[in-house]
Amino acid sequence: MSNIHLTSLSYTVGNDTFDGILIYNADNNAPQPGIVIAPNWMGATEDAAEQAKAIAAKGYVVLVADLYGQGKRPTSGDEAGAMMMEVKDKPAEVARMQAALTALRTQSSAPVQTDKVAAIGFCFGGHCALELARSGADIKAAVSFHGTLDTQGAYNGNTINASLLVLDGAADPLVPRDQLAAFASEMNSKGVDWQLVSFAGAVHSFTDPKANNTGVAQYHPEVTQRAFKRMYQLLDEVF
Repeated sequence: MSNIHLTSLSYTVGNDTFDGILIYNADNNAPQPGIVIAPNWMGATEDAAEQAKAIAAKGYVVLVADLYGQGKRPTSGDEAGAMMMEVKDKPAEVARMQAALTALRTQSSAPVQTDKVAAIGFCFGGHCALELARSGADIKAAVSFHGTLDTQGAYNGNTINASLLVLDGAADPLVPRDQLAAFASEMNSKGVDWQLVSFAGAVHSFTDPKANNTGVAQYHPEVTQRAFKRMYQLLDEVF
């Protein structure tokens, strides 16, 4: 993957410090498009960084966002769920995503085309990426992989500047099926450029090679490949 470099990138939200992971091709001297990745509920882990390395190798400067704070790293599903619910549907969700977005644009380690930035997310992170877009953030696209589509809608105005792509497992028991229709209605009412793709046979966490809860959260390599192709196609369009 060429000369892919990883480094910690710290930034603040209020009085709290967050440690994201900046990933980029050190051989590139020219500015590249930027991507903020909101990871799944386990946070900014080595697994999240490995996934991000493959994206950076395509010609992007990537920041894996820290959504919980410095030193807050869950070690189990129970801990992750508790940490997630302290953030999800709270003002902190968008505030922390916006801070990561600003950190990506303003860091000096890897040049970023600041007018060409997107947000993507996985599971809980997919919800975070969509909420960032709903808040009216200055991003070109937001992509959700097997994330929930619900929203509290507590934003000023209805402007969504980003093109949205939802990549959904059609058999995902953790994303209620009525959310798909509600999402479509919401996006149509706001005149958003949006796409929703449901993949047959896929459940939750279909992009996670370690997901092995049959029928609930399970890796699906073919669907993963198809979903990433959709993402890269959208990024090529908006950038």
